[in-house]
Amino acid sequence: MAVLPFSLFAISWDPLQPYTLSAVLLCSFGALILAHFSIVKMRRYQQKLEHSEERLRLSLWGSGDELWDWKISSGELYRSSAWLHPVELQPDSKDFPPNKAQIHPQDLSRVTKLLQDHLDGKTAHFEATYRIKTADNNWTWVLDRGKAVAFGDDGKPSRMTGTLKNIHQLKQTEEQLQLFARCLHNISDAVVICDTDFTILEVNPSFSRVTGRTREQCLQQRFELTLYPSRFMHDIRQSLASNGSWSGEIREQRQNGDIYQAELTFDQIKDDQGHISQYVAVFSDITERKQREAELSRLASSDTLTGLPNRALFMQKLAQLVASKTQHALLVFDLDNFKKINDSLGHELGDNLLCKLAQRLSHFSSYTNRLYRLGGDEFALLLDQTNDLHHITSLAKALLELINKPILVQQHELAITSSVGIVLFPDDGHNPQALLRNADTAMYHAKNQGANRYLFFNDAMNKQAVKRLQLENLIRHGLKEDYFAVYYQPKMDIASGQLVGMEALVRFITPKGGIISPASFIPVAEETGQIIEIGEIVLRKACQAVKGWIDQGLFHGRLAVNLSSRQFSLPFLCELIDDILQQTELPSYHLELEITEGTVMQSPPQAIETMKKLRARGIHLAMDDFGTGYSSLAYLKQFPLNTLKIDKAFIDDMRTARGRNMVDTIMTIAHNLSLNVVAEGVEDDEQLDMLRKLRCDVIQGYHYSKPLSAAELSQFLQQLKQQRSKPALVSIVS
Repeated sequence: MAVLPFSLFAISWDPLQPYTLSAVLLCSFGALILAHFSIVKMRRYQQKLEHSEERLRLSLWGSGDELWDWKISSGELYRSSAWLHPVELQPDSKDFPPNKAQIHPQDLSRVTKLLQDHLDGKTAHFEATYRIKTADNNWTWVLDRGKAVAFGDDGKPSRMTGTLKNIHQLKQTEEQLQLFARCLHNISDAVVICDTDFTILEVNPSFSRVTGRTREQCLQQRFELTLYPSRFMHDIRQSLASNGSWSGEIREQRQNGDIYQAELTFDQIKDDQGHISQYVAVFSDITERKQREAELSRLASSDTLTGLPNRALFMQKLAQLVASKTQHALLVFDLDNFKKINDSLGHELGDNLLCKLAQRLSHFSSYTNRLYRLGGDEFALLLDQTNDLHHITSLAKALLELINKPILVQQHELAITSSVGIVLFPDDGHNPQALLRNADTAMYHAKNQGANRYLFFNDAMNKQAVKRLQLENLIRHGLKEDYFAVYYQPKMDIASGQLVGMEALVRFITPKGGIISPASFIPVAEETGQIIEIGEIVLRKACQAVKGWIDQGLFHGRLAVNLSSRQFSLPFLCELIDDILQQTELPSYHLELEITEGTVMQSPPQAIETMKKLRARGIHLAMDDFGTGYSSLAYLKQFPLNTLKIDKAFIDDMRTARGRNMVDTIMTIAHNLSLNVVAEGVEDDEQLDMLRKLRCDVIQGYHYSKPLSAAELSQFLQQLKQQRSKPALVSIVS
């Protein structure tokens, strides 16, 4: 059955076979001809397309533009790179915009918004000017234009094309013109631009301010000086023609009739061919300047706030007395705690206080023409023709009494005190500078002795002041050269005899002077504020060292670091400690901060708030030197403390019954408040036994170990580790 149909077909095909073959051949030939014509046509079209693309490339190259094509879905970005110095670009970037890495950071947000607005359909096309990084790492201004040309099924743009044009020179020219325009607009001097016939073409706002005439009133008007005859302007034109400029002082009338003085300068403006095209006049109103000069002359000899003779007149008078070798006394005084008045009640009230005080003292007949304001809250009394100590002392006492009387300022009744330093010429100095310096020294010593007193200068004060200044400079140099080291004093648990912590102690070690006592440099550092930087150094070094010992398995207790009052009052204290703990990778529960009673009692509510923030970080808090300050038990129970440290003075006094009772009372209070107790300065077995009986928790002192350097403590910890590994427990005493 498979052969039969084929046979039938073959039988029926034979008569038609020649005609069919001819038709097939004719069709094939026709197809070949059509294909030939199609190929020729395609080649012609391809040539036209190539010519068109070539013209486009040449046009872009000639215009300096670059063509770009961005396939949004794939992130592929094509750039024609027509510039001689093309912008570097990472292809196939997923950034948005696609050339994000090359756009100037200050322009990026603006370009991103403009591009996103276009992609969201908010704008018909994208156009932005911005700075872009070139291959030589410079910035150049470009004009970027583009438009979405293809969209996906969801209607969102899938392709975007555009051009990039280098407009750097145009932008520079534009910025320069804008700069010149801003300068002309904002310059304080009046500027007038005239043509060659002195017709006003343009004026700046300062011209209107000086003359009182608006810009509209001036334009296309002839420049004239109304208070001068026409001959005067003629002379100006002649000078411009011969010299190219003219300058001088003039008097002119404002729009409201007032007379003013001005410095006027006329200059030529020439075109590229060197022909005069315009004239520019610049003039400034010197009327106010003359008034200020007169005012400055008056102020040169008086204080602007109080009206008293000022420091310049004081130094002049003092120099005259020294030059004439006239015996005299100098009293320098300022107000105690005046800064607190300014900080708490405001500088305006402080100024009013100074004015009222100056007025009160000026009315005292003995101070007439003798009282000066040197600056701030510092005043001086210059008593000539006398070195009588009785008379000087009487005046100083009277001065303090006058100052001590309450002063009512803005409904505040202020009771103020003062400290007075006194020097005598020629005994205490041979030149004005030395006398004033020594009077200041005596005043500061009077302040340090309790204030509200007067003090005569002596040579010992000067030596002490010089020594303090040297120490302050040495501290500053030590901070720069890293002369501050950290020593560590171990703490022992009384019950177990084991190491439970250590206290970081600062040591100031100089190459030439050796170790400087903390009792010497810490008060100076506190006063100058250098203690803040010292405290940060100690905390950072100690945390870093303890982290190393923890990692070595040598230490598992807490590091105690003292916080000065200056550090504790820092507004960014918690953030500073966070940074140090993060940088040193020390867990916060290994850190204990020691704060003195005096520090927390300066402002208990604020102290409690700061302490709560520290406790929230897992940091332990200890009150140092407890019993030496003035803590309130009402506040003590509110402080979020972990530890109470008993001052060494109480430990030394335990040999008496009263001393033991005092320590026992402190420990009872601490334990009732669930606080651990650390006894400082334990030096012998007798003290240790008494503290054990009184249920003290931890001891610190030479009985257990002296303060050790980092290297010594490492060796100490290694010995403890070796002894812990032995079968028998051996107590360690250094």
